[in-house]
Amino acid sequence: MGVEAVLALLETTADTPACVVSLCGNQSVRLPLMECVQMTQEVQKAMDQKRFEEAVKLRGRSFENNLRTYKLLAHRKPESDNFNVAVLNVGAPAAGMNAAVRSAVRVGISEGHKMFAVNDGFEGFYKGQIKEVKWSDVGGWTGQGGSLLGTKRTLPAKHADKIAEQMRKYNINALLVIGGFEAFLSLLELLAARGKYDEFCVPMVVVPATVSNNVPGSDLSIGADTALNAITTCDRIKQSASGTKRRVFIIETMGGYCGYLATVGGLAAGADAAYIYEEPFDIRDLQANVEHLTEKMKTSIQRGLVLRNENSNDNYTTDFIYQLYSEEGKGVFDCRKNVLGHMQQGGAPSPFDRNFGTKMSAKAMQWLSKKLLETYRRGRVFANSEDSCCLLGMLGRTLVFQPVVTLKDHTDFVHRIPKEQWWLKLRPLMKILAKYKTSYDVSDSGQIEHVIHTRPKESDASVAM
Repeated sequence: MGVEAVLALLETTADTPACVVSLCGNQSVRLPLMECVQMTQEVQKAMDQKRFEEAVKLRGRSFENNLRTYKLLAHRKPESDNFNVAVLNVGAPAAGMNAAVRSAVRVGISEGHKMFAVNDGFEGFYKGQIKEVKWSDVGGWTGQGGSLLGTKRTLPAKHADKIAEQMRKYNINALLVIGGFEAFLSLLELLAARGKYDEFCVPMVVVPATVSNNVPGSDLSIGADTALNAITTCDRIKQSASGTKRRVFIIETMGGYCGYLATVGGLAAGADAAYIYEEPFDIRDLQANVEHLTEKMKTSIQRGLVLRNENSNDNYTTDFIYQLYSEEGKGVFDCRKNVLGHMQQGGAPSPFDRNFGTKMSAKAMQWLSKKLLETYRRGRVFANSEDSCCLLGMLGRTLVFQPVVTLKDHTDFVHRIPKEQWWLKLRPLMKILAKYKTSYDVSDSGQIEHVIHTRPKESDASVAM
């Protein structure tokens, strides 16, 4: 937001109105200051005159949607059993999964469905670890870390016949899969198995939940924010050097081949460098970084921070980088290394992940309800089109349902990452803040928009956040 404010100042002319830099979804936007003031006054006026419905609308779509979701989840609804919907977690545990499951179960019951929880992912599915969950069974789940349902990385293809048998036994009409890259792969496998098993011809949706944030089709995943909070404990590690001579900390983060945690964690913690797989580095880069840090250490700063993504390079390991910095920094600074490990997956979910998980699951369940009604014919649900097997992702400012088939072309399956990642454009910013001479791409900087805008029509493809 600070960068957007600077760009707004640099691009201003005599005719440009004063603006406020704000966040909309995952993007910085510029809004005219006077319109914001006017809108604030209108909200207050509506509140004073007790026109509460109008006040809610004036607060914006996000506030309105949050209130609607809160009302859906807060009050128990009479239970009925239109359709049977199964919820399961797949992949590694991520903080916020339980909030997502709670939301799915309660919204599902509100929509009139019978909800089933599957323990231990697809492994539990083929073993028949399926039980019906009621409204009160998920009480208090929002603040719980990890996965209370249990989660495994097992993919469904090997056990498709047994999973189909369980779906037939429990008459499962829809699937909600909450998980990481394995959840995305699972839906691709179930989609491919539709030709052989009619049981898989039901609406299915993935809600991305992984600390790695490596699921194609979504800018953000549930759990990544909590992992970043864990990484910014680097501040405490750096503090351990207070009162000592100059010191550099080498810290290894999780994420597989995806450098999201290292990059955004580095930005948040004020790192001097972050080594990731997506941006190849060689010995010359390492040398330049060491020299740059040595110069800074001689003049001003007392503590340095270098992050390395776990799979950034097979040969330039955390130990190698630690030894290199230790040797080159002799007489100027000393080195310490830390591997943060699984603490990044644990802990209570952050408020952002709780809200994000709740909203994503609520949206996914409403989409499933709509699809179930559309595909219900002659006493049964039959959905074999590609758009009945989707991933719900956040793209810029909108939550979008995308068929998993269309995401195959945007995926590097070998390294389990999307081919294009929005956060890579933040890397020059990290270098600028670490006093490197580099340029920042301003091609997609924001334009001044209006506060009072027309509501987009809600469709299957895209729903405003």
